[in-house]
Amino acid sequence: MAEEKYEVAEDGLLREIVGEWALEKHERLKRYIDISKHARKKFISGPAASASYIDLFCGPGQSRVRDTKTVIDGSPLIAFKTAQDGGYPFTDIHLGDLNAEVVEAACTRIERSGGKARKYIGPAQATVDQIVKDAGKYGLHFALIDPYKLEALSFSIIRSLAQLSHIDMLLHVSAMDLQRNLDAYGKEDVAALDSFAPGWRSTIDHKSQTQQSARAAILNYWCGLVEQLGFSRPRYDLITGSKNQRLYWLAFISRKPIANQFWDKIRYISGQSDLPGL
Repeated sequence: MAEEKYEVAEDGLLREIVGEWALEKHERLKRYIDISKHARKKFISGPAASASYIDLFCGPGQSRVRDTKTVIDGSPLIAFKTAQDGGYPFTDIHLGDLNAEVVEAACTRIERSGGKARKYIGPAQATVDQIVKDAGKYGLHFALIDPYKLEALSFSIIRSLAQLSHIDMLLHVSAMDLQRNLDAYGKEDVAALDSFAPGWRSTIDHKSQTQQSARAAILNYWCGLVEQLGFSRPRYDLITGSKNQRLYWLAFISRKPIANQFWDKIRYISGQSDLPGL
């Protein structure tokens, strides 16, 4: 029987059920938004002010840690509150999700906290183009792209966001999905990895390699695609489960050396980084 993903919270809105590892991701999100606040300061005033937070898989804005009674804010509320508390709030918050009720819950919670967010309902590959138009090309933007599957992390999303001149991204790259499903994804009629890393088949002969080598080659190829868009090489941090199982990497990308320096200062929580044990 599949585990439930949502429940109705005391405020009448949907709440997501998450693993305890979400706390580690949220801590990095909070730290980065706080440490980058002075860079954001330059973009939050004036007639063309534009310093936005973009969350393409936003969730409902509140979560409960599975098998506990611990209730925590979701990523949209963490981003909003951290920027507010730091004195340099985002000028805009762009929230998207495939589930309309989820987007509505996140936006409502931000409104109840004194803010306002823009809603985008639909697959991220579709909503991202409208977000790019609304965000302002020359503003300072930070995007969290947090899907559970590699296929949902379509490279077209990153390519679209790369049109914004000043954008940093934090990406959920599923180590578990790649480890469990590489054989299935390698079949010609399965497009999951073609979405994640377009063109990989013409570069990587996964059938002649060990699974570990093939996974490393695919991630290295994906990093190359990111660098072709003008970003520095992704900085990876491994998130593990309660039994030390590899779940996903958080990959940070930016075009700005100062942003990468910020990330390097706040990234180490569990001490695991880069791509250990592919």
